[in-house]
Amino acid sequence: MRLFFSFLLLAPALVRANEEGVNPKATDLFQIGGIPVSNSILTTWVLAVLIILAVRLLVGTPKLVPSRGQALVENLASGLRDALEPIVGKRMIGKVFPTLCGFFLFILLMNWSGLLPGVGTIKYMGGGHWLDAVRPATSDLNTTLALSIVSFVVWTYFVLRYAGLKVLLFDLFGNKADKKELNFGMWLLLSFIFLGVGGIEVVSIAFRLISLSFRLFGNVFGGENLIHALGGIAPYVIPAVAGILEVLVGLIQAFVFTLLTAVYIGLICNHEGGHDEDHAH
Repeated sequence: MRLFFSFLLLAPALVRANEEGVNPKATDLFQIGGIPVSNSILTTWVLAVLIILAVRLLVGTPKLVPSRGQALVENLASGLRDALEPIVGKRMIGKVFPTLCGFFLFILLMNWSGLLPGVGTIKYMGGGHWLDAVRPATSDLNTTLALSIVSFVVWTYFVLRYAGLKVLLFDLFGNKADKKELNFGMWLLLSFIFLGVGGIEVVSIAFRLISLSFRLFGNVFGGENLIHALGGIAPYVIPAVAGILEVLVGLIQAFVFTLLTAVYIGLICNHEGGHDEDHAH
């Protein structure tokens, strides 16, 4: 593990200077059944396979007395679960944790993939221009938008499944004022206000697709281009220093994306009006 992190810190010093940086547009490499496969999709597939193989090799068949690899995976998962449980609640953590853990691990490694030698620097000639053969998946807006859509679908599923449509509608548009403390006229006026606020909340929920995708894309794409630009100034020293910062940025952005997804789910599913597990079937 120490060797792995040392490699991540030093890898940017090994890349060649490339002042042009990473192209904002993904490059199509080939097609499968008429569907184009871009360089960012290729990176996604390769890292997804590596994640599966790494977990299988570390854990293998789970044992009562864990091996070092199994203990490492369990400790990392336990730490992430402890951080997310207060947000989504004890009732929901067991249901949503596999999804949230998948988000965190996948995005983290996709963010860090840009630090590997060759990612974003290996080129090939196509159409008279030098094009990226491999690029960090999360430096492609298509990838981050897809992740945001998955997050939105996950939020919709868990909210409707474990809280219910009635709780969701009340949280968005319902009058939260106590009738016993207000006269009917004031309560009715507040109902119209809460209805308007609910409309604004619906718009903000829709804009989560934009905020989640652009935040992740902007940080990874900007950091990747920063390393390439600094490589033209001092090819070995400055990119390595910037790489250390990108390790931290990649970790923070992966956790922020996962944390926000957990917050969105917890805001609705932690209501007392949500269904219990037994009533959710």
